[in-house]
Amino acid sequence: MKINLSFAPTSAELNVYSCFNKTQEEKAAKTTKTSKKAPASKPKTEKVLVKPHWPEEVTEAFEHAVASKHYKGDVGETFALTLVNGQSAIILGLGDKNKVTKETLRRQIAHIYKAVSGRYEDMNLHLDGFLLKGEQEESLAAIVESLHMTSYVFDRHLSAKKTAKLQTINLVTSEKKTAQKKFEAAIAEASKIGESITVAKNFVNEAPNILNSETYAKEIEKDAKSLKNVKVKVLGVPELKKENMNMFLSVNAGSAYGARLVHLTYTPKKATSKTRHIALVGKGLTFDTGGYSLKPGASMMNMKFDMAGSATVYAAFRAAVLLELPVKISCYLGMTDNAVNEKATMPDSIVKARNGKTVEILNTDAEGRLVLGDVVNYACDSKPDALIDAATLTGAILVALGNEVCGLFSNDQKLADALLKSAKNSDEYMWQLPIIDEHKNDMKSVVADLKNIGGASFGGSAKGAAFIEAFIEPGISWAHLDIAGIGDSQGHLPYCSAKGASGLVIRTLVDYLRKQ
Repeated sequence: MKINLSFAPTSAELNVYSCFNKTQEEKAAKTTKTSKKAPASKPKTEKVLVKPHWPEEVTEAFEHAVASKHYKGDVGETFALTLVNGQSAIILGLGDKNKVTKETLRRQIAHIYKAVSGRYEDMNLHLDGFLLKGEQEESLAAIVESLHMTSYVFDRHLSAKKTAKLQTINLVTSEKKTAQKKFEAAIAEASKIGESITVAKNFVNEAPNILNSETYAKEIEKDAKSLKNVKVKVLGVPELKKENMNMFLSVNAGSAYGARLVHLTYTPKKATSKTRHIALVGKGLTFDTGGYSLKPGASMMNMKFDMAGSATVYAAFRAAVLLELPVKISCYLGMTDNAVNEKATMPDSIVKARNGKTVEILNTDAEGRLVLGDVVNYACDSKPDALIDAATLTGAILVALGNEVCGLFSNDQKLADALLKSAKNSDEYMWQLPIIDEHKNDMKSVVADLKNIGGASFGGSAKGAAFIEAFIEPGISWAHLDIAGIGDSQGHLPYCSAKGASGLVIRTLVDYLRKQ
């Protein structure tokens, strides 16, 4: 799909214009035939259409359409027209102009794309009626993000590809040419983020018999080598043993594929001693059977999504590099699957973590925290200004927040507040949950320093976070994002797939990195 910026009218099969509405009161009659005054009646209200930047031919076609009298311009309400030149036009209602947000634009552009992508080859989206006052570039970026995310399909294994008929979208504006650089920059930046989200989605959606720890590491390495100012280091089983990552290796023990830790480093061109350094860590479980604590068959389906945390942080890293953000970023991806064979780790096993703490593994299905514990400890060696991990860690987060909200845990309120602010800027749902001393105490073992599940079944997400925190070195600001609810199948958002990778939280992380 091509997205073009045009400062002049362009010929296309379809034209899309926006429409708003405002409420207007009808004044009641003040005079009566009797000498006494009639009681004042409540004023009636009606919705009046606001038609921003409609050309004369569109206004004329709309007014000549008999059914136009029923059109109110409410959010998502559309009206189709045929213009005198033979082109089609759709009026897209956005409701009360004062209530329109960037997220309104994302969602409504997604609806329009889905409605027309199979019917037209090219489309003019007339921007002037969509750009919010004082937020023109931001509005444009939201529209482009939506187009990238909505147009995504995972069809690489289909004999018949799902190619959309719509191949060209012209973003048409009557703004002065002086706005060209700003608009082009907004489109380019949003496209780089959108392309990185696509990369993440492709990884998450790939079948586990194709994407294992070894092939995944190779694909990341191949893609990362195309990026500027990025160094790649891949640790295999021998290197992980030297690093004493015994928790990580315990998860990998039953696998036919060697564990991999992909370590990526981006250093901006003008880095100084004052340049901020952010570490991103991702859980990369390419498939999770639960190990000896075997999952039920129904729960095992879609466990290919258990590496979404690693794909999420890699996509954020990738987008930040493409945007040439002036912040140093280290990215650590812990890759393995959790399988069962005669060498697999058994419940009741005790292993020593990289930081020297011993861990009693009571449940081999609580494996993500074992991988992350060693990897975040490794990441602490570089002494970052902040360390953020993302993982599909617990089913308990869905109980707490539903499948629409990302759970946030942190040992630094300033870092937590910055992430929450970036989530709000990106129109993504994130909610902070606590880690209290009782959670930490419940993760203590009688026969080892720690155990990998709590004694009580409640508060599972917080206790999983408390476990990871035990491997964060003193003085390191840390945040944990539990994306188990939002990593896939976000059908309530029209720009996300009803089934499959969502690509969420990537925009939040990029916004956070941008502000560093």
